[in-house]
Amino acid sequence: MLEDSGGGKETGMLSNGQQAVERWRQRRPEKFLPLERVFADLPRGARIFIGTACAEPQFLVSRLLERVRRYPKTLLGAELYQVWTLGVAPYEDERLKDSFRHNSFFIGNSTRQAVNQGLADYTPIFLSRIPGLFRQGRIPLDIALVQASPPDARGYLNLGIGVDIVRAAVEAARQVVVQVNSYMPRVHGDGFIHIDQADRVVFHDEPLLEYHDDSDSQVVQQIGNHVARLVRDGDTIQVGYGSIPDAILSHLHRHRHLGVHTELITPGVVELIRLGVVDNSRKNLDRGKSVATFCMGTRDTYEYIHDNPEVDFRTVDYTNDPLVIARHDNMVAINSALEIDLTGQATAESIGHQFYSGIGGQADFMRGAVMARNGRTILAMAATAEGGERSRIVPFLQEGAGATLNRGDIYYVVTEYGIAYLHGKNIRQRAMELIAIAHPRFRPWLLEQARRGRLVYKDQRLVPGEGGYYPRELETYRTTSKGVEILLRPVKISDEPLLKEFFYSLSDDTIYKRFLSSRTDMPHERLQQFVIIDYTRQMVLLATQGQEGNEKVVGLGQYIIDGDSHMAEAAVVVRDDCQGQGIGEELLRSLLLVAQQKGLHGFHADVLATNTPMLRLVEKLGMSLERNLEGGMCQLVLRFGG
Repeated sequence: MLEDSGGGKETGMLSNGQQAVERWRQRRPEKFLPLERVFADLPRGARIFIGTACAEPQFLVSRLLERVRRYPKTLLGAELYQVWTLGVAPYEDERLKDSFRHNSFFIGNSTRQAVNQGLADYTPIFLSRIPGLFRQGRIPLDIALVQASPPDARGYLNLGIGVDIVRAAVEAARQVVVQVNSYMPRVHGDGFIHIDQADRVVFHDEPLLEYHDDSDSQVVQQIGNHVARLVRDGDTIQVGYGSIPDAILSHLHRHRHLGVHTELITPGVVELIRLGVVDNSRKNLDRGKSVATFCMGTRDTYEYIHDNPEVDFRTVDYTNDPLVIARHDNMVAINSALEIDLTGQATAESIGHQFYSGIGGQADFMRGAVMARNGRTILAMAATAEGGERSRIVPFLQEGAGATLNRGDIYYVVTEYGIAYLHGKNIRQRAMELIAIAHPRFRPWLLEQARRGRLVYKDQRLVPGEGGYYPRELETYRTTSKGVEILLRPVKISDEPLLKEFFYSLSDDTIYKRFLSSRTDMPHERLQQFVIIDYTRQMVLLATQGQEGNEKVVGLGQYIIDGDSHMAEAAVVVRDDCQGQGIGEELLRSLLLVAQQKGLHGFHADVLATNTPMLRLVEKLGMSLERNLEGGMCQLVLRFGG
């Protein structure tokens, strides 16, 4: 398929790529000048474009640098434009500072230090808007150095794994130099250019650059698992790059009929296509096609997309156009960030005054997904950075940080500690949602800062230390005896709005039976008693229905341990319109299981003698039961194990 030959490698036979090039060398000899003449005509102050990331034409760039080192006065004040470099970084050579100035549209590992030291430039811009800069002449290009597959019989080369802004650069540059490389796959879509569009052609085979992100941990796997819960069968997804996106993709293997409309194809996306998880059958735009604009992966990834009719690479002003993205029903944009503040604005490009990455395509996809019918945006990030010493959730973005995403861009935020839903939430609710998924070590600090900033109630509390650690392992999906599907989970500190709605949905009769009181108000002070709990001393389990961000509490079970007696007072209440559906039974069973795991000896409860459904439920559990009737009340005692 992709030939492994050429570029100085000794071989007895011409590769297919060489043969194709030789045929066109005979037909267009003026395009195949000796290599030393390719860069001979560059003017001083030249604007030079270089292909993107793994598609960077390494041989051409290295030869250009070699020429400048040998003849330093031949090129002065040149500006190099590139989205992202993974290969040769000319600005790192102090001897070339008068020859080159790098201008990057996105900051990677190899450019970060140079940009922050003032040795290279960064242009913040939506990736979808860069082609317009070239075509409108706002950034005139003297030469474009790109890489392509060998020409076919009709003279068409293919830009392969890097179409993105490269196609626009080829169309706009005064001179186009193409490194023909047999390793470059031919990818369907917008990447075809005719040999007549190339001013110079240089044949050189060399393995393409590869991108590996081997970072893996329990943290990224937990994040991947949480995000997978938010992706539904039939969704069209966009996922960024890095260890967290890779983990997310690895947790989608049980999904069905996913579509892909993204900026970047990675090995994780290819694996989902191979498994049939991605079939693009539900897309209402480009149905049957995984659409992207460039690829960063391994040779195996590149070979899979070679001449694969399931994969289309389009120009970035198509893939990243928010209006195009918005045409996809059920579009889910999944990205990451460096920091998010308690009001919901996030930066993906800088840490304070230090530039780190760039706008890239994140904002394009997040805003496009927001506009899509049933679209959703997910910001996935580890709760901490710098080895756990810095919280990524902060009271306010640091001074100098670029707000890549504003407060209206984000629906879900996911860390290893859970899922926060921000869309449509007020500032107080957002702050509590985000504090709930911050690292426990930083939650007291965040709450104190939120109180000082008047983002939350001035008396808002939380339980510090081990007692406040949310026991995620207790989350479980159940189907009741009546066939009703519910999620049982512990209460979170951010659940106050949900519980307020739940309590005010209860009838006066239900409230009296549960609380033995005619008091029907449930102000913030009382609600905190249910949501701010020490999980080592008490438990509140909620039965919920609906998706994350659209949950409804249909039942609540609670126990509170009595001192050192190893007994607990327990109670269960279910919404009036959900009673008789087996929800109370599941809640009580789960409470019993949790209590037994905690080493408790039993429950006790005061139940009205007229509360027949609850009495029957207790008897149904078949546990040792003591009943004392006094003043119209049944004092029940359930002892475990006897």
